Amino acid sequence: MFSIAGMYILLNAQFLGIVQIIVYAGAIMVLFLYILMMLNLNKEDESKKANLPKFIGVFAASILFIGMLGAYKGLSGSTKVAGNVDQSVGLTKNLGRLLFNEYVLPFELASVLILAGIVGAVLIGKKDL
Repeated sequence: MFSIAGMYILLNAQFLGIVQIIVYAGAIMVLFLYILMMLNLNKEDESKKANLPKFIGVFAASILFIGMLGAYKGLSGSTKVAGNVDQSVGLTKNLGRLLFNEYVLPFELASVLILAGIVGAVLIGKKDL
């Protein structure tokens, strides 16, 4: 997820890169935590595991490290940027200007809809006193 966000940032789409990190990486972390809470991890089960998965994990990690080292050695420092590229495309300032000038009505309607959903969720989840 972080490499995709890095690609967005390199493509001058900073907003998409930040949203990629916040939304997708955050959602995956919540899913991981949920799964870890649902698992029943006992120390008795830990001794029954074989050494083969550990060996495969170490082997895969070493192959990944060798591949990353080879990719790093193959990098060349002479990259050229085209001269006719508009550097202001993809900036969050332009996105904000567009949202609050041309699309202000749909933006505000979406915010009211989200607020109504939050209030409804709180009311549904509230215990009766």
